[in-house]
Amino acid sequence: MNHAQVRALLEEKYRHYDQPAFIAADPVSIPHRFTRRPDIEISGLFAALLAWGRRPTIISKCRELLHRMDNAPHQFITQHHDDDLKGLLGFCHRTFCDTDLLYFVHWLRWFYQEHETLEDAFLVGNTQKERLENFHTLFFSLPDAPQRTRKHVATPARGSACKRVNMFLRWMVRLDAHGVDFGLWTRLSPADLVCPCDVHVERVARRLGLLARKQVDWLAAEELTGHLRAFDPTDPTKYDFALFGLGVEGEM
Repeated sequence: MNHAQVRALLEEKYRHYDQPAFIAADPVSIPHRFTRRPDIEISGLFAALLAWGRRPTIISKCRELLHRMDNAPHQFITQHHDDDLKGLLGFCHRTFCDTDLLYFVHWLRWFYQEHETLEDAFLVGNTQKERLENFHTLFFSLPDAPQRTRKHVATPARGSACKRVNMFLRWMVRLDAHGVDFGLWTRLSPADLVCPCDVHVERVARRLGLLARKQVDWLAAEELTGHLRAFDPTDPTKYDFALFGLGVEGEM
């Protein structure tokens, strides 16, 4: 396929998958349960960072986590007492367990004491790479940060493609007519986002000639996004819908 044909395919599939019907079976359904920005941000962060494995399992575990927070994540984070934390003990999704969860809750409480929005945590830096590296540093800046928890928040400094963090930023920053992504954050530009690169996106991107790098790392995510920017420089990550959908549905 030539450049024009690839762009036409991605545009067609973007319009096909970027629809309200996409929400129910995807982890983005978790923040869509809420209407207040802090609840959307907190539930969205957990849903994105726990998004590995089968989507039904991810959604089920996120619902369990929110239930443990009385389905009021911001209120729980900012107003909980020590006894309330007992309700989080025993939570586990793959390698993310209650030790990690308790630090997330601790950090989020610390952060929201000084900030109204989690967007503030992603503003330091001139590029997406710098912003994600600085977020990682900030997230683990508290003195009691467990070493084991660091693997659950990716950073380009370690070469990671940062699929889950990039997906969270897509949810928060992109705004389109169909309402899958929220567009809550306006100080970051959709043009600067980097495409989440999971196994489905990677496989389709290679078939379409959009990814040549063998390793699926930060440089691969930047390579893919660079090709997508050639199709739409103002909103390259909208094509994540097309690449992911084509991969999941087995069309490629």
